[in-house]
Amino acid sequence: MFQNYKDKILSFYQKNRRMPVYQEIMTLLGFKSRNAVYKLINKLVEQGIVTKDAKGKLIPNNLFGELPMLGSVTAGLPMAVEPDQYDSLSLDDFLIENKSNSFMLEVDGDSMIDAQIADGDLVIAEKTNKAKDGQIVIAEVDGEWTMKYFRQKGTKVWLQPANKKYSDIHPEHDLKISAVVKAVIRKL
Repeated sequence: MFQNYKDKILSFYQKNRRMPVYQEIMTLLGFKSRNAVYKLINKLVEQGIVTKDAKGKLIPNNLFGELPMLGSVTAGLPMAVEPDQYDSLSLDDFLIENKSNSFMLEVDGDSMIDAQIADGDLVIAEKTNKAKDGQIVIAEVDGEWTMKYFRQKGTKVWLQPANKKYSDIHPEHDLKISAVVKAVIRKL
């Protein structure tokens, strides 16, 4: 029964791109009391499936579980490969170095298309207020948010798109780095 509850919660997360709140879990699982939800959440935390932030909001862990790592595949000339399973790999651990400081955003627009980041992709970003020249950042520039390459030459900083249709963004007043993009997820 626990696996069924877990699957329903993860299905909710995949559909809504957020974890359900207690009332939604009660409805989703047909529970009659918040205490039942509380006990289930504690079990999910115990098993490392979710964690709670300082306000008690649920944060998913190891959503993808582990997938078998079968080895490598040649992208050049074809060659024989032994189909032995070598290991397994958690995509969460592979894509997210610092889970407590990371978040995902859905990409809206095509200004980063030449960086292989397309409209509808998901990016995993790690919170920071510093960036190195050439990193892709999530930034607030003059009160508006965007994702672009961070560029710096001496004390001059600006944001650069990865699409020739768009111009560089030079802040008139303020440029604040919020996060650095660590991974891109595209569902084919």
